[in-house]
Amino acid sequence: MSKPSTLGGACIIASVCVGAGMLGLPSAGAGTWTFWSVIAISLTMVMMTLSGWLLLEALKHYDFKVSFNTITKDVLNTKINIINNLSLYFVGGILLYAYISSSGMIFSNILGIDSKLASILFVAISSTFVLHSTRAVDRISILLIVFMLVSFLIGISGLATHIKVPVLLDTTHLHASYSPYALALLPVALTSFGYHHSVSTMRDYYRDEYQAKNAILGGTLIALGFYLVWVICIFGNLPRDAFGPVVSAGGGIDALAQALDSVIDSNSIKQAIRIFSIAAVVSSFIGVGLGVFDYLADLFGFEDSKQGRLKTWAITFLPPLILSLFAPLGFLSAIGLAGAAATIWACIIPALLAKKTRQCKEKKDGFVVPGGNVTVYVVIGFGVVTAIFHIMAMANLLPIFKG
Repeated sequence: MSKPSTLGGACIIASVCVGAGMLGLPSAGAGTWTFWSVIAISLTMVMMTLSGWLLLEALKHYDFKVSFNTITKDVLNTKINIINNLSLYFVGGILLYAYISSSGMIFSNILGIDSKLASILFVAISSTFVLHSTRAVDRISILLIVFMLVSFLIGISGLATHIKVPVLLDTTHLHASYSPYALALLPVALTSFGYHHSVSTMRDYYRDEYQAKNAILGGTLIALGFYLVWVICIFGNLPRDAFGPVVSAGGGIDALAQALDSVIDSNSIKQAIRIFSIAAVVSSFIGVGLGVFDYLADLFGFEDSKQGRLKTWAITFLPPLILSLFAPLGFLSAIGLAGAAATIWACIIPALLAKKTRQCKEKKDGFVVPGGNVTVYVVIGFGVVTAIFHIMAMANLLPIFKG
């Protein structure tokens, strides 16, 4: 069998990221608007790439099948591992829950069926790729990324040609305040680069930390490119004041699409954006599902057999599906909650693991993240600050944009 391509892994990482960010960042960044949104998203991409590399560095001392659960329990302690497990499963579960809820609304309109039935059909079909194998996810991820890219280019080309500089720069509000809203944007931006449950999957897939490192960087760069072009085109067409109804409706893609309909005249552009949104939801659902699937298989010790994979499939996809059917929540609220918990396993734990393994492991060769302990402390600090900002936002201690 030929060695997997770096592009395939990068597409898996990008597909994990892109759905949450594409659907959540425009609404979350409405208060911050263009300049500060670009700064916050770019900074988060750098921090999350480094944290993924730190986890990869710590994993190099273990067998390829070892995941987050095993290494955290071995290097740190059982109590920290329990906290890590709960936060990781919560984030993975809440993201799957958000995608299932969004897909139910999207496909119910397309197929003319009940949204709950649409959610069930979506999970039954999309999760089949995860149940089959990582190779199947690789193949479908490349296909979805290509599909997203084509529809994205069609939709964005239409939006880009209609960008109004006064709208993009919000010149009608010369004395408006933007930077304070960037603090509340960080948890959503962090979730938008939350691929870390797939790091061990990438390492096992390539059997090479350096190629996995390149796949991670390629994936986060692809995601960053999508995000920056997307928010600039959205903010250049939809006035800041028009985001009020979108934010109050929970920040979901359906609300954003309706708002865009009011400022876009071309039906082809509207359809391209809707097709892109669907592809983003499907690709992220499959990518996140694969990471949670592999993590839970390691956590519960399920074998990589047909029966074992069915057990893992059940505990990965059924809980968020059931929750989405009986307790729907706004997409933006769900993503924000995921961002607060993600700071634990996406920033703090990977940095602690790398620092600890550097101290206690005799083997010093192999992949090492540049920057020494400075990188470790910067990543930890970013995670702690982001979590604090989200807690402050929930306590109404930070300004929240409402249009």
